[in-house]
Amino acid sequence: MTTMTATASPHPVVPPMFVSHGAPLFAVDAGETGPALTRWGQELRARFPGLRGVVLMSPHWMARGVRVTTGAQPATWHDFGGFPPALYELQYPAPGAPGLAQEVLDLLAAAGVAAQGDAQRPFDHGAWVPLRHLFPQADVPVVQVALPVGAGPTQVHALGAVLRPLAQQGVLLVGTGSMTHNLAEFMGAGGTEGGPDPYVQAFSRWVEDALRRRDVPALLDYRDRAPHARRAHPTDEHFLPLFFALGAAPQDWQAQYISREVMYRMLAMDAFALQPVV
Repeated sequence: MTTMTATASPHPVVPPMFVSHGAPLFAVDAGETGPALTRWGQELRARFPGLRGVVLMSPHWMARGVRVTTGAQPATWHDFGGFPPALYELQYPAPGAPGLAQEVLDLLAAAGVAAQGDAQRPFDHGAWVPLRHLFPQADVPVVQVALPVGAGPTQVHALGAVLRPLAQQGVLLVGTGSMTHNLAEFMGAGGTEGGPDPYVQAFSRWVEDALRRRDVPALLDYRDRAPHARRAHPTDEHFLPLFFALGAAPQDWQAQYISREVMYRMLAMDAFALQPVV
């Protein structure tokens, strides 16, 4: 992993991120990606000591229209079943940020996007599991933005673009999902032991190459252009948050990879930041 220089940044943009959150067990089975995210979070805080908060989109909150968490202290939601009891005892007591949530709502309204606040919504595991590695002290305020039901890559990219100004105001914008996400294979009889399935690597590296070329049109059309796209994502909700991060990226950006790990043969844990080109 290439690291940032842990000094005050000469550039004001907090680089948006895409983070694969894998299975809920990622909360305790950190692999290589968890420590890599922790190091990245430490470097972010050193580089941006005035970090105000995180605005995050997770596929585990899908809503009719755009919704934004406005609660001051969202609960930790264990929105999964069938895992070891210890997983349900974990808490991520990060504060909410009603003021920052209002800024999000104001930006959306100014762009003509109808949105509503939700003061009761807890943190789903797509949010708190990766944040537990990125900011383990749970002291950075967090606001979630719902993934609108029926939205495609272009619409999600546009939402990220609306919120792009926040990256210049000390806010980390994060899309969290999974670089590959075929639950039928994960839960099937083929097993999860062994090296990465070839299609997982082919899809993930196609995405990385498109990011390297900054080929946004190809990425937006990934289902027709990327190899094994429909096997990597039988449904696309876990890939769509990538476009939230991409839309929030600065005008000139480059992808800086934090992890290329594959867990359980078919869950690509790719994580990257969209750094401004300076």
